[in-house]
Amino acid sequence: MAEVVQQTQHEFWRPPLQAASDAARSEMVEACDRCGTEFIVGSRFCHTCGAGRQGVTAISPAAQWREKINLAQFTTLSDKLGLTTAPLIAFLLGVLCLLGASAVGVIFSARTVLDWQAVQLWRIEWLLAAVAAFVAGCLLKKAR
Repeated sequence: MAEVVQQTQHEFWRPPLQAASDAARSEMVEACDRCGTEFIVGSRFCHTCGAGRQGVTAISPAAQWREKINLAQFTTLSDKLGLTTAPLIAFLLGVLCLLGASAVGVIFSARTVLDWQAVQLWRIEWLLAAVAAFVAGCLLKKAR
C-alpha cells in the first residue's frame, strides 16, 4: 500500500503558474500585475494581494462606487478632520441627517396646513437625529 502512495502524481501540490512574459501571460494564464499570482476563474480581484483585475467588463455601478470610495480615502478624510473612526462615522451620519432634513422640504410639498405640519415634524426628526449623531461624535472623540 505504501508503494501506491509514493507513485501518485502530485499535480494538486504544484504552485500556481508564474507567467514568464507578457505574451505567455496573455496566452496561458491571467496573472496579477502586482504580485504575479494566478487569478481564480471568474474573480475580479487577486486573492493574494487584492489588486483589481485588468480588463474585466460588466462591473455593476455599485462595485464601481465601492472602488472609488476605499479605505485609504476614508483614513485620509479622518486625518484631515482630526477624528478617529467612531467620531468620523458619527459626523458623517450627522451630515447625512442634515441632508435628509433639507431633502424633506424639497421632496414633499405642503398644500394644506396639515401637510405643512407633517413636513415640519419630519424635519424636526431629521434634525434631532443629526444633533444626536453630532453629540455622539463629540462624546466619542478622543484627544490627539
